[in-house]
Amino acid sequence: MNISRELLDEIVAHALEDPGNEVCGVVAVAADESPAGESSAVRVHRASNVHASPLRFEIDPKELLELSNAIEQEDAEIGAIYHSHVRSRPYPSQTDINFAANWPGVEWIIVGLTADAEPEVRSYLIEDGRVREVQMGDTAT
Repeated sequence: MNISRELLDEIVAHALEDPGNEVCGVVAVAADESPAGESSAVRVHRASNVHASPLRFEIDPKELLELSNAIEQEDAEIGAIYHSHVRSRPYPSQTDINFAANWPGVEWIIVGLTADAEPEVRSYLIEDGRVREVQMGDTAT
């Protein structure tokens, strides 16, 4: 997925607004006309973590449906789900891996917030329980 620095900054800013709890949201993408079929992020949609927890996140199904409908009206689709890890590096937990089974082909962007370090952002594809890091290209370059 190609994503601009500006949209990544929005995700990081959201994570820093509540560094004690995981935050979450989705990234809308529009298909590029590139031969590789790469998609480009067009907008970040914040969501509420129903657990308000430092250990897990969940988007209320009703809110997720509303976000999905709004994204479809923008002629886009959900290309990534993002959330923060407030006590660890940005690598999918077993809970993330299990949840990803419901979202094939969707990237998982994780913002790692660890003490005394700059936020670290990574993206993954999780398919059949296997985790593969993917690069986030910058559409601004």
